[in-house]
Amino acid sequence: MSPTLRVAVIGAGRMGADHIQRLHHRISGAEVAAVVDIDEARANAAIAGIEGAVALTDAQAALDSPDVDALLIATPGFLHHDILLKALERDIPILCEKPLTPDAASSWEIVQAEAKLGRKRIQVGFMRRYDAEYAQLRALVAGGELGELLMLHHQHRNPDTPAGFTNEMLINDSVVHEFDAIRFFTNEEITSVQVRLGKATKNAPAGQHDPQHVLIETESGVLADVEIYVNALFGYEVATQASFETGIVSIGNDSGPYVRTAGKWGGNVTPGFEERFGAAYDTEIQAWVDAAAKGELGGPSAWDGYATAACCEAGVEAQRTGQKVAVKLNAKPSLYS
Repeated sequence: MSPTLRVAVIGAGRMGADHIQRLHHRISGAEVAAVVDIDEARANAAIAGIEGAVALTDAQAALDSPDVDALLIATPGFLHHDILLKALERDIPILCEKPLTPDAASSWEIVQAEAKLGRKRIQVGFMRRYDAEYAQLRALVAGGELGELLMLHHQHRNPDTPAGFTNEMLINDSVVHEFDAIRFFTNEEITSVQVRLGKATKNAPAGQHDPQHVLIETESGVLADVEIYVNALFGYEVATQASFETGIVSIGNDSGPYVRTAGKWGGNVTPGFEERFGAAYDTEIQAWVDAAAKGELGGPSAWDGYATAACCEAGVEAQRTGQKVAVKLNAKPSLYS
């Protein structure tokens, strides 16, 4: 591997294009070697101004290129499985945007393939772990200064949803982040999920019940709940309150200038996830690059991707049935212990 990590970005859509600019302008120790997109014009547009980068329409061409020594996958989740298996055969560092794959069975296949390889190569893009406040809360839980963590209360609010955003996507595309956050904060697996459907907003599109209340339990009995509200109109807000034995900790609340003037007070709410977690994305990609240079992993593993896929499956079943659903996990391979 060269001193500079030469990255092929698979997918030049919203997330891929953002990562391409991040790698080119803000990440040290890496460069964009190739961009792959089925839309050749979009791939060419994505590499504009990036000297030495090539536009491709086939992921295999990137994997076959001697100028590529790492892969960043930013395609829709249903395309991840085959690309991941081929990249593991190449035995190169991989950062895969969530989900690892859209279902637990195919995610388990990825875990088994990596375990057979014998080393961790896949980092999954759960970027909230790199948010400064998330890291601080994790440290408070681990340090024990406030006693045991007892409960977590999460709010996940989007201004609106794109066309075709289904009821199931509230779990698979949104609450998936809280599943990972709960596992990150507690360092435990989630054992059960329940979803309650109450009064719905008139602003939700046909076929989508919004908001929803998700109830979660971990191995030690930590209780967590998530308010998922994806048509909240006012902006993008992700917050967590943690209840400890001797204190309460809140993260993700309004920040920035809080102005009092002309008989009014207030501040601003971030409009989207790019603004809210932009710094976390930068930290995430830099951690991946730095770890890859040492042959290590810089964050969430394929096991984390598989475990959250299993949580999502339980969540969708709970959403459909209204029942408390157990999360089913296979035994963890020793590679991830």
